[in-house]
Amino acid sequence: MVGAIEGPPVKILLTGARGQLGTELLPLLDPHDVVAVDLPELDITDRAMVLGSFHDVGPDLVINCAAMTAVDDCESKVDQAFAVNSLAVRNLAEGCRSVGAHLTTISTDYVFDGSKLTPYNEWDEPCPRSIYGRSKLAGEREAGVDATIVRTAWLCGEYGPNMVKTILRLLGEHDTLNFVDDQRGHPTFVSDLAPVLRRLAIERRPGVFHVTNQGAVSWFEFAREVAIAAGADPERIQPCSTSDLVPARAAPRPANSVLDNMALRLSGLPTTRDFREPLAELVARLT
Repeated sequence: MVGAIEGPPVKILLTGARGQLGTELLPLLDPHDVVAVDLPELDITDRAMVLGSFHDVGPDLVINCAAMTAVDDCESKVDQAFAVNSLAVRNLAEGCRSVGAHLTTISTDYVFDGSKLTPYNEWDEPCPRSIYGRSKLAGEREAGVDATIVRTAWLCGEYGPNMVKTILRLLGEHDTLNFVDDQRGHPTFVSDLAPVLRRLAIERRPGVFHVTNQGAVSWFEFAREVAIAAGADPERIQPCSTSDLVPARAAPRPANSVLDNMALRLSGLPTTRDFREPLAELVARLT
């Protein structure tokens, strides 16, 4: 990235490399020496396996893109959620300490309860309502104060399941669709998140950073924007409330998921584009 402090190439251990974010981040890590891993070759919940990998690889940087992100499943699979989202980060942090590496890990808007009337900044006090949010907040704390923690929200991209793909599929299957208008957030596109994540990791910037695209919308408004980008009639999308959903979702959703990218702004780092620009690019690739 222009303006990034690159320095000489370093060795990077990338976990969750075949996920939605890891897949798009990997090619951006050139010219560095990257060891890209995912299940089954590295189970980050296994301490012995993690520490053995650190001994073998000797990374300078670790970027953790692995997570259990099935929000509703986390409510019934509590141990698994905390193993993947919390204990695994403890293992990675221990591994980093053993070789002097810097850790960067991904977190979420779900660390907040959504009751604030204005956007959440990095210094607002977390108060998660769901198991997913609690496990991700625990992961933040396990990472430690020197780690880079990137909170993001409503992630969409070319690889893996996400709401853009879901909306496009549903538009092809139904005449009308209902989406909730009482949950608001910043849609975030991997194409814009990955370069910022790369820079924060390479520069070893400690602390919490909110990284989302700009433009706050409800899911109802976002679905309409997807329809417009796909050349479909946005009037086919109708609003509903969260309480109308059948079946009801297992995990509570924050009503306000809007993340202010204050730490980026105050650090003099560029923020990302309005979400409509990468949305149009993604829809063009998918269709």
